[in-house]
Amino acid sequence: MPKTPGKLKSVYHNQLQKCLTGIKGFDQITDGGLPRNRTTLVSGGAGAGKTLFGLDFLINGAIAYNEPGVFMSFEETQDDLYKDVDSLNLDLQGLVLQKKIIIEHVILERKDIQETDFNIEEILIRLEYAIESIGAKRVVLDSIESLFAGLTSAGILRLEIKRLFRWLKQKGVTAIVTGEPGHDAFTRHGLEEYVSDCIILLDNRVKEQISVRRIRVIKYRGSNHGTNEYPFVIDKDGLSVIPITSAGLDQPGTKERVSTGIPALDKMFGGAGYTRGSTVLISGTAGTGKTSLAAAFAIESCKRGDRCLYLSYEESSGQLIQNLSSIGFDLNSLINKGLLKIVSTRPSFFGLEMHLLDLYKIIADFKPKSVVIDPLTSLIGQGDPREIQSMITRMIDLLKSNGITGLFTSLVSSTAQNDNGGEIGVSSLIDTWVVVRELEEYAGNKRIRALYIVKSRGMSHSSDIYRLNLSDDGIGLVKMNAPASSNQKGKVGKSISERQQ
Repeated sequence: MPKTPGKLKSVYHNQLQKCLTGIKGFDQITDGGLPRNRTTLVSGGAGAGKTLFGLDFLINGAIAYNEPGVFMSFEETQDDLYKDVDSLNLDLQGLVLQKKIIIEHVILERKDIQETDFNIEEILIRLEYAIESIGAKRVVLDSIESLFAGLTSAGILRLEIKRLFRWLKQKGVTAIVTGEPGHDAFTRHGLEEYVSDCIILLDNRVKEQISVRRIRVIKYRGSNHGTNEYPFVIDKDGLSVIPITSAGLDQPGTKERVSTGIPALDKMFGGAGYTRGSTVLISGTAGTGKTSLAAAFAIESCKRGDRCLYLSYEESSGQLIQNLSSIGFDLNSLINKGLLKIVSTRPSFFGLEMHLLDLYKIIADFKPKSVVIDPLTSLIGQGDPREIQSMITRMIDLLKSNGITGLFTSLVSSTAQNDNGGEIGVSSLIDTWVVVRELEEYAGNKRIRALYIVKSRGMSHSSDIYRLNLSDDGIGLVKMNAPASSNQKGKVGKSISERQQ
């Protein structure tokens, strides 16, 4: 028993040291980054993002961790690499001028890669000089196929690859070697994967005309790591694996309430409105007032001095401002004060992950207290049901983990048999659910709007149906005394999953 503490201490000291990449999200799934002073193979097809992964690794190392780096390219020139990152917020050229990064472009002639007299000694000498000239801690070789293109003997190839990897380890650098997958292998030679300490697979696939990027950790010696495929995106800030997983179920509860923006609707929730930091879903068919209810909440948030982000997937900001002015809502003044931010985007312009990444960045920059997404159902056509549900789940987790009150609108088909439709498979994550629908008033021979609350966790709420009025004076609610028809009652209470079954 007395020896136990010593053993624990020894295990701790023998833990694998890791090198943070600085790539958003990636260090989370690898529990700290790449293996330090070892070699990682980054495999992927054309356009998968291998070169950018390596550049991101070096640039973040130079800026954030004071670790200079060397990028040795066997394909692209220094000017080509500058042009590659011109559209990104990556100051590669500036870091080269500051001598924090060295770019070595190696031109391989045919005579250099003949199998009879092949030798990587000159490459190692050149690489050693670059490493020592700036005290480099990080090295990227792009790509290994070009370096060993002339070798056909598996025996010689294995010896040279082992020699290269052993040399990099002796130099005490954290290295990335890029490669292209071959037949049933992660490189064309199929040998690098066996001597690499870590293998990262990048994939760029097109599904139903939508490009989707995925990253997966195939192998990581001596370390725990995420084994699933994780979505990643490439934007102006480089490569981002974000978000990785759900934020979890550790958000603290609160009794604080926020007004819905409609006094009569507040009374339906016991006179106080929604719970702060909760998620609210307003579902209904077209023309039932979902956007108006969402705008009322956004305006009330701004009146309290809280910033509100409004994501519109169907209307431009100008069209939204104009339409809502018809019921007395003035959005322009709130926008000018910096309290309201409207972002209009067509869902088909980007994949699901890019929409989610944009939401992360806007929230980090604008720091809203409430977010409106109108309508959530516009994202349905951008992936299969499992991907959509995963994306919406992580979106809700993002809002809850930041204490943001989220309000989503959801469009229900006019042919749906159930007015409670529109939850898109995430109704269990919704704290408050409000349904708006159309009813026929036979006495007046006209259609009217009706509103009722399906559920609201942790608070008392009305179970009555209210008439919803939209006019120049705003939004009004009047309790309906007449009971719903037997046909209307039959439409209440079935979920989407039940209908599908």
